[in-house]
Amino acid sequence: MRDLRVSVTDRCNFRCMYCLPETEAAENFYRGRWGNLVESTLIARQWQPQDKILRFEEIERAVRVAVGLGVEKIRITGGEPLLRQQIETLVGKIAAIPGIKDLAMTTNGFLFSKKARALRDAGLKRVSFSLDSLQPDNFRKITGRDGLNAVLESIDLAKELGFTPVKVNAVVIRGINDHEIEALAEFAAEKNISLRFIEFMPLDSNRAWQKELVVPGKEILNRLQTQFQLQPVQSANTSETARRWSFGNGQGEIGIIAPVSEPFCGHCNRVRLTADGKIRTCLFSIVEHDLREMLRNGASDAEIRRFMQAVVWQKEDRHHIGEPEFVQPERTMSCIGG
Repeated sequence: MRDLRVSVTDRCNFRCMYCLPETEAAENFYRGRWGNLVESTLIARQWQPQDKILRFEEIERAVRVAVGLGVEKIRITGGEPLLRQQIETLVGKIAAIPGIKDLAMTTNGFLFSKKARALRDAGLKRVSFSLDSLQPDNFRKITGRDGLNAVLESIDLAKELGFTPVKVNAVVIRGINDHEIEALAEFAAEKNISLRFIEFMPLDSNRAWQKELVVPGKEILNRLQTQFQLQPVQSANTSETARRWSFGNGQGEIGIIAPVSEPFCGHCNRVRLTADGKIRTCLFSIVEHDLREMLRNGASDAEIRRFMQAVVWQKEDRHHIGEPEFVQPERTMSCIGG
């Protein structure tokens, strides 16, 4: 295990259809397509109380122990991590830990311009943005917010400030934004960024996921190859989740992350720490391991180290999506940390 994803909050200021589909647009889409949502799917979001959320010093300690066990890459996630007050302070604490080779953040970008320089100064190296549509109306439909321009400005600002590489993630849902696949790739080429197309996964809060809504990675690639002269990119990182292609002119690249149709569980090297202090060994784990209680009940670093090692040995061999025994985790992506 070399990659630790650290969620700093379960709260989010977006209501994306693949994560927190709690808007009328999301409800209408799922009901209209499947006709099986008899009662309203709009639910009251129950956030974790603040005293259950890990404090900065607790996160720093957990990361420090994990790095001592061989973790080299830290990604700060949420919810929306920029909702966490003084997040740049935590970034600075983590950046100062010896042994970390890569410190990144995933954000929806809506608040990024307010914190970008402070994050860069604190030691953040890379940033990934969520951008599922380039059409203002469709962006609002998917996210529940009128924020496309803010996200586009954030991407430009990240490039200007020297975050490298700047990555953009697009979750593709059939009937929602699959008509924008080519336009998103063109955007990546024009902006010289890395754009990742991600298959729709069963991690939404309303259990509305259906396999028929997944646009397989092969379908995405076939469409892009008809319009672009894509060149495969070989990565030295054997645990990378994306298959990558460049546009052949040194201007940006696209990647495809296909956990549903082409699982990569066999070479996954990720572990996740939720905002409330639970260790998860897979996005689709149905078991969580409570680190918060150890941190708050006087456990030594040696005890925490042994606990982490024991947890890692329990990492699942695969996620079981599409298999009869698959059980969707109780917590959604916003609570787990992306």
